[in-house]
Amino acid sequence: MNTTGGPLPLDTCHQLAAGGHSRLIVLHYNHSGRLAGRGGPEDGLGALRGLSAAAGGLVVLENLLVLAAITTRMRSWRWVYYCLVNITLSDLLTGLAYLANVLLSGARTFRLAPAHWFLREGLLFAALAASTFSLLFTAGERFATMVRPVAESGATKTGRVYGFIGLCWLLAGLLGLLPLLGWNCVCAFERCSSLLPLYAKDYVLFCVVVFACILAAILALYGAIFRVVQANGQKALRAPARRKSRRLLKTVLMILVAFVVCWGPLFCLLLADTFGSTVWAQEYLRGMDWILALAVLNSAINPLIYSFRSREVCRAVLAFLCCGCLRLGLRGPGDCLTRATEAHSGASTTDSSLRPRDSFRGSRSLSFRMREPLSSISSVRSV
Repeated sequence: MNTTGGPLPLDTCHQLAAGGHSRLIVLHYNHSGRLAGRGGPEDGLGALRGLSAAAGGLVVLENLLVLAAITTRMRSWRWVYYCLVNITLSDLLTGLAYLANVLLSGARTFRLAPAHWFLREGLLFAALAASTFSLLFTAGERFATMVRPVAESGATKTGRVYGFIGLCWLLAGLLGLLPLLGWNCVCAFERCSSLLPLYAKDYVLFCVVVFACILAAILALYGAIFRVVQANGQKALRAPARRKSRRLLKTVLMILVAFVVCWGPLFCLLLADTFGSTVWAQEYLRGMDWILALAVLNSAINPLIYSFRSREVCRAVLAFLCCGCLRLGLRGPGDCLTRATEAHSGASTTDSSLRPRDSFRGSRSLSFRMREPLSSISSVRSV
């Protein structure tokens, strides 16, 4: 495969595009400078790609475990668990899309038809967008729950949650498919991104603006939640209420730090790619694999923050694992009971208001407690 030849006439490029020929990808990569200094990539994974594939597999397994535990072991369902399932599902798709991206990169990139290349990259864009949209929706629901003076009916809340979840996935899918639908730079080399050689720079800039707006909205919402919780914690007279407030504050800080650390470098890289030159790309885009892996790592951190800090979800995961161990004969019932007791007593109570209801009386007393002044803290501790 000749990856260093001179540019072909424009009509030849259009013929390759019309025929869906893989040589079109070689032309764009060559023009972007991505092939400079490369002497024909190997078919094997290599150390970096093997590590990336392992990271993608970890994201998939972690979120698959949480998803299976929530859907099969949770005894009570509220709106917050639908948000957890949505976040976990989008992070699971992110891991799968990243794994497919890694396995189809290297030499396999230049065997893909242009449509397949757009699907490979678009699926990852859509998955990352679904993850960030889900985080934004969850932050919005948490804030609305805290500031709303009157509790909503379950049907109204659930209906709105379903609607917003559907909207998240619709917008994410549309964002990922836009290049395949025509917003690309095929045979318009001067408009092409250096990071993603078949993507138009204006599309990349559009994605950066969308993600930046989502990031700003998430930061603003969690900043508002932080202030409300801090104020309520200072007003609380009982020590348990103050401890619960501090735990929620820690959760909010973890969410903010993880999101900024994981997504900030990718935003900066995409901005630099949009406004930089091809010469710049040849010199500085060599670390883009690590930056993309860092963004995907957010999908591995999300279950630790949103799910494993919840007592109910921890118990569900433990019950799911114990059930599997019992079926395989690796653990006895006594071991699982001991582990369950430890999880019940030592796990974080970030969502004590969402304990499974064992009776109608417990449900009634919980609904009355949620109308107290500090209900805004207890009603959102699970995510």
